[in-house]
Amino acid sequence: MIGVFDSGHGGLTVLRALHAAMPERQFLYLGDHAAAPYGNRTPEEVYRLTVDGVDRLFRQGAELVVLACNTASALALRRLQQTWLDQAWPGRRVLGVLVPMVEAITGVPWMADVPAGRLAGEPRTIAIFATPLTVRSEAFPREINKRAPEVRVVQQGCADLVPLIEADAPRDEIVAAVRRYVGALQQQLGGARPQAVMLGCTHYPLVADLFAEALPAGVEILSQPDLTVRSLDAYLRRHPEFDRRDHGPVRFFTTGDAARVTALATRFYGKPARFTHLEPSADPLMLAE
Repeated sequence: MIGVFDSGHGGLTVLRALHAAMPERQFLYLGDHAAAPYGNRTPEEVYRLTVDGVDRLFRQGAELVVLACNTASALALRRLQQTWLDQAWPGRRVLGVLVPMVEAITGVPWMADVPAGRLAGEPRTIAIFATPLTVRSEAFPREINKRAPEVRVVQQGCADLVPLIEADAPRDEIVAAVRRYVGALQQQLGGARPQAVMLGCTHYPLVADLFAEALPAGVEILSQPDLTVRSLDAYLRRHPEFDRRDHGPVRFFTTGDAARVTALATRFYGKPARFTHLEPSADPLMLAE
């Protein structure tokens, strides 16, 4: 089984794309709604919450987990892989949504050993909208410029966008927020036009049309769910030990109020999704610190 973890509802946009592309595989979803949103938490809090969420999915039978949360992918994934995973769950794997986006922007495989400047091409500007914590982590600019130093990366933090989306705020409030953040980005660019925009939060695809309306006409918006599908498919082809067809119903879990989460989930998943509350196990971080 493949687990999908997010701080709240946003990862359902990734799960929806994964399940549509891979209906023969069984998926588990866990939203950490009790602790959401992650974008305003400290890096240490994000790490501990992410480890706990991954641990819960492994205990439910997942063998591979996708972190469908940019904040968790940016701040927790590498540390989790290096200090916790092999000790706590040998043989299991955790992937993140940051990698497919970096590969798509740079055209360079994640594991490639690319000396800075070797593949430098035409200068171009990529704009990234993300949570403030993802922006402060500098994960996207660091990994992009490591592979494609000619790419200028301009980031814009969107402090209240996830809470507005999670709360199903009125459309005009979300429109105003998106326009405000696009305006702030354009100020950073000084009138320049980005070649592409990356929505660096899995909640944002739900309002991609609003970003398209607010951005200059013709600016490409990269689809994180679609890129994650392609990346996971390629990973499973390279690792046949995880490429098993275990068809079954998608199971949905939450750390929060299951009834409330269920009521809001359809908007993100596109069809009914019934959640079950999942209690935490013993502190998984005791295994590796």
